Amino acid sequence: MQDRVCQGWTRTLRLPLWVSALVVTLFVQTVSSFSSLAVPLLGPPLMARAGLPPESIGLVSAMTSAGICWCLACGGPLLGHHGPVRTLQIGLACMALGLLILSQPLGLLGLLGALAVGFGTGHNTPAGSRILVRSAPPRHRTLIFSIKQAGVPLGGALAGLAAAPLVLVQGLSGALWTIIGVLLLTILLVQPSRARLDRERDESQTGWARALLSPMVLLRSVRTLRAHPSLPLLTALGASFSVLQSCLTAFTATYAMTRHGASLVEAGKIVAVMQIASVTGRVAFGWLADRMGHALRHLALQAVGSALAVGLLVTLGSQGPWALYGCAALVGATAIGWNGVHMAELARVAPLSLVSDVTSAASLFGFVGSICGPVIFTLLVRWSDSYGLAFLVMAAQLAGIGLICALLLRGRTGNSMPRPS
Repeated sequence: MQDRVCQGWTRTLRLPLWVSALVVTLFVQTVSSFSSLAVPLLGPPLMARAGLPPESIGLVSAMTSAGICWCLACGGPLLGHHGPVRTLQIGLACMALGLLILSQPLGLLGLLGALAVGFGTGHNTPAGSRILVRSAPPRHRTLIFSIKQAGVPLGGALAGLAAAPLVLVQGLSGALWTIIGVLLLTILLVQPSRARLDRERDESQTGWARALLSPMVLLRSVRTLRAHPSLPLLTALGASFSVLQSCLTAFTATYAMTRHGASLVEAGKIVAVMQIASVTGRVAFGWLADRMGHALRHLALQAVGSALAVGLLVTLGSQGPWALYGCAALVGATAIGWNGVHMAELARVAPLSLVSDVTSAASLFGFVGSICGPVIFTLLVRWSDSYGLAFLVMAAQLAGIGLICALLLRGRTGNSMPRPS
């Protein structure tokens, strides 16, 4: 079997460089997303094991986002030393370790596992951007980035369909161990791609381990956002989208079960529909952005549309199962279908030598939003006993940022600016 796998990957590596790069990054992105998004889907049984109320899954989500922020803030030297493919493998190993910790009944200590899962997940954005920006044809760059980013909702959809059946068949611990096995297998499967995609690494960067705890690395990363005048607006929009997306990812399953009486399996299906719609939305919006340009203006308008979609989910979701499924699909296509266009535009306007640093810094702010969003959501639910109100507040902040960006972009031609040298 190992020979067949090697032969298959050998054929893959003979494809054009951008195709091989897309296959590897999409595969790792999908597996990482599947593994990390399975955690909130298992929220009620996980929290029950820890002796915590169901809405405490927001703390797990916030800790995962904190791990992603740590990776994005201080992981640049690690990426430079090891190369993008090896860095992706390290990330997968960290996720496996985090899930191993989460599989144990450790109470609040299990949050350390969520931190490790987040640190492992965080490598996908800078490493994937470094691989794709050097290989993707410029005419189709946004579409290619969007296809890669579609791995996030694709993995989420797979988690929605598989997580609950795994728990029913194997129990909670068995389900988590199965996901760990998938992560370890993925590390082996992407190994043959290193020879072709890890050529541009700097093994002289020996201080990468110390950099993981260095505030100076964080400051240098954030300063790169001054490299182009469009980057502050792009960063603000990405952070605002991330606030809402993190809440939808963390709480939709719990919302469906506690407020609409859905079973664990049905809640997983609702999340799967939302994530599958996001796959379609990401690819469609990427194709549209390549054809029409004005990516920043497009994202501003999509922010307002996403807020309206969440409003429909809250107001119409109680009208029956099909209304809930339909609104979840609309929310997935809009509020979770933004990331590919955002990543491609960040990579387009950033200086080529700073692409991974810029995407890391912008994503860092996004995941700060992913920490704050679920925590605020949890507090709102405890204060008001209303998931609907909490969703509406998260949607309102995105609509506000989108309208502000649309006003600032009037008469501005930021999207037509050339790449900085």
